[in-house]
Amino acid sequence: MPKLLLVEDEKSIAEGLAITLEAEGFQVAWVKDGLDAIPAWERVRPDLVVLDLMLPGMSGTEICRTLRSRSDVPIIMLTAREAEVDRVVGLELGADDYVTKPFSTRELVARIKAVLRRAPLAEQLEDEVPVEASGVRVDRVRHEVQVDGSPVDLPPKEFELLAYLVEHAGRVLTRGQLIDGIWGSDYVGDTKTLDVHIRRLRTRIESDPHAPVRIQTVRGVGYRFADR
Repeated sequence: MPKLLLVEDEKSIAEGLAITLEAEGFQVAWVKDGLDAIPAWERVRPDLVVLDLMLPGMSGTEICRTLRSRSDVPIIMLTAREAEVDRVVGLELGADDYVTKPFSTRELVARIKAVLRRAPLAEQLEDEVPVEASGVRVDRVRHEVQVDGSPVDLPPKEFELLAYLVEHAGRVLTRGQLIDGIWGSDYVGDTKTLDVHIRRLRTRIESDPHAPVRIQTVRGVGYRFADR
């Protein structure tokens, strides 16, 4: 039974979610104060964290930053804010997805299941060999990236996206193919999540992110990772 940690200060939302998620076969641990989130994660060791952005004690962004520095646990952020900057900040900190309140419980459940299906399993990676293109080397087993010989640290989703791009270097990948490959074919969000991750990757691996050479945009289609 997959274990979820729900960090949400609104009791009505948390209780409703817990009932629905438990009916879907999840084991749910709930905390309502941001200061309790990290101790709860250490105690529960969940398979996924559903994390509200606005919390008492410690903000969701700070919790996300702390979790990501210590674990690759998948994180879905909940936010009542509609400003794109809040969603971007969460994704840049390493969240795997976000859902804006008010949201459909069915949508959240679908996203949780999709993220969990995409979570890499160690036994699936044992036979993976490093891939390299355009001076970028990706080692899935060691979860390491080198750009022109120098190590680069990436959040989990950015790592997955870069690995997928490098593995398909030279090929034009549509936005749909990238979303299916990284977030799953049943992903129910929009393409802004992909845009954020591409933009962040360019800041990390391109000499000039505004004139990218490695991750190339193919207008009206998608992206191509240069094969050279």
